[in-house]
Amino acid sequence: MNNRMLALYGLKWNPFTPNVPTEALHVTTRLESFCWRVWQLAGDGGFALVTGAPGCGKSAALRILTASLATQRDVTVGVISRPQANIADFYREMGELFGVELRPHNRFAGAKILRQRWQAHIQGTFSRPVLLVDEAQEMQTAVLAELRLLASADLDSNTLLTVVLAGDGRLAERLRAEDFFPLASRVRVRLPIERASPQDLQACLGHALRQAGAPTLMTAEVIAAICDHAQGNPRALMIMAAELLETAAQREARQIDETLFFEICAMPAASDTKATTRRRR
Repeated sequence: MNNRMLALYGLKWNPFTPNVPTEALHVTTRLESFCWRVWQLAGDGGFALVTGAPGCGKSAALRILTASLATQRDVTVGVISRPQANIADFYREMGELFGVELRPHNRFAGAKILRQRWQAHIQGTFSRPVLLVDEAQEMQTAVLAELRLLASADLDSNTLLTVVLAGDGRLAERLRAEDFFPLASRVRVRLPIERASPQDLQACLGHALRQAGAPTLMTAEVIAAICDHAQGNPRALMIMAAELLETAAQREARQIDETLFFEICAMPAASDTKATTRRRR
């Protein structure tokens, strides 16, 4: 969104895009509790799990968690950028994230060096490494198994790493499989993100507007309408809101009202319903 569009509505930023400042994201009570539990988990090490449907807010939850962990001086956070990587590339990225020279062609030596590095660092500075993996359902089975083995030492008595896995239903389904029982049994903190209620979406949208500096950009009727229209999905909500904002800015409308909503959002849905009815006939 250019400066002219921002000035038109007194916005600090576009509140409906994924790249809003982390401090402007809406933090629910459940998410705040999850972050606190991961703080505690980081002291001992282990696995945490975030699951939910696409668009429900898993990535935003990880952003908030990362910002929370960054306030802890004794925690080092790394984020895997390519969850679909093979074992060799996984080790390379782990080495870059935590400042350890790893040789992917020698997996045993790499794990041994990494463990020695972490143990020395923990003993010398009391720092604890935390690894975040978004879209973890894309991880190869061998990499997930390697991550489990890499996370602990001394017959599981010394946990070297805290791992937060986030993924959709495919990840939850994989962890229920027999091959993943050893990993699933190590998950100590869970955050299942369910379909949001219209009231939850209204709280999220209202927070986004206030943080962006334009609490009256949308009428209360429009907020209620699009939150009901989003069917419990925050991403769908923000996509609709962004489309309304772009259309309003193009027309230089002073506020997003019900007329604009019915024109942009409701009418296509009504047309789809009519087309479906005709096909059934």
